[in-house]
Amino acid sequence: MKLDRILPFARILLEKTVQPGDIAVDGTMGNGFDTAFLAGLTGETGHVYSFDIQKEAIQNTKTKLETEGLYNRCTLIHDGHEQLNKYISKEHIGKITGAIFNLGYLPGSDKSIITKADTTISALDQLFEMLAPEGIIILVIYHGHPGGSQERDALMEYVQHFPQQKAHILKYGFINQANNPPFIIAIEKR
Repeated sequence: MKLDRILPFARILLEKTVQPGDIAVDGTMGNGFDTAFLAGLTGETGHVYSFDIQKEAIQNTKTKLETEGLYNRCTLIHDGHEQLNKYISKEHIGKITGAIFNLGYLPGSDKSIITKADTTISALDQLFEMLAPEGIIILVIYHGHPGGSQERDALMEYVQHFPQQKAHILKYGFINQANNPPFIIAIEKR
C-alpha cells in the first residue's frame, strides 16, 4: 500500500515540524509510544510534556522512557490534558512546535475511562495559544467505542468553525474501511 496509514502519517507530520531543541506535548500519554517518539525528535536540548489521568499510563511510559534513555527529556504529568495551563512552563509558551492526542481509551486497560470532548476542546484552546507559528496539533480520533462518536462529532464541529485566518486544518482518513476506522485532524497554526 502506498498510502500512509493513520499513525505513520501522524508521525510524518510531526517529523516535519518538531526539531531538536523544540518543545512538544503528548496530550494522551497512554503507553508512551508518542512521548518517546517526540522525545527522539526534540533531542537532548528539547522537552516533552506528557499528560494522562491513569497511573498505569504514567508507569508504562516512565518504564519505556527509562529503557530508551529518554526520561530526562520529558515531564510526565498525572493530570488531564485540560490542565495544560498549570504545567507548561511560561518560558515554553509560544515555542511548542508539535503536539499529539490519541483520543479514546488506553489500550489494554479500563475501556470506561475515555477522553471526552469538553476536556479535549479545553486542551486544544489552551495549546493553540501556546504553539509557535506553523506548530501542529494532531488529533488521532478513535471513535468506535461507547462515547467515541460524541467526542468525534463535537471535535468536528469545533474544527469546522475554527477561524481560517488562524489555522490550516486537515482531515485524513480511510473512508472505505469497516468498524469506524480512526482518522486524523491536523491543526497548523498560521
